[in-house]
Amino acid sequence: MIIRLEPGSGTPPYEQVKSEISRQILDGELPVGTKLPTVRKLAAELGIAPGTIARAYRELEEAGLLETRGRAGTFVGASGDTTRQRARDAASAYAEQVRALGLPPDEALAIVKAALEA
Repeated sequence: MIIRLEPGSGTPPYEQVKSEISRQILDGELPVGTKLPTVRKLAAELGIAPGTIARAYRELEEAGLLETRGRAGTFVGASGDTTRQRARDAASAYAEQVRALGLPPDEALAIVKAALEA
């Protein structure tokens, strides 16, 4: 995970950290389950106060992008992964439509496979 801070920016450092981690999660650079550096380690790497990182992590956790597992650390959470949720929703809608049309599951899967390869 690489985070660059813009010292001359009018954006507070915690917001810069939060935005960059959020971007990396949403872009798939930090997949679900990725363990993040500890607050102290990331703060030391960036040369900022640990409270700044703690605030960014806390706000990302409130948004559902991170989850803290006690002493195990902080990880990219699955609940904030809207891409996969949208795909599951689309798959459920497709399955419902296929059942209504009376298509067998193997044919429905073949149609999806062909569409994905197109």
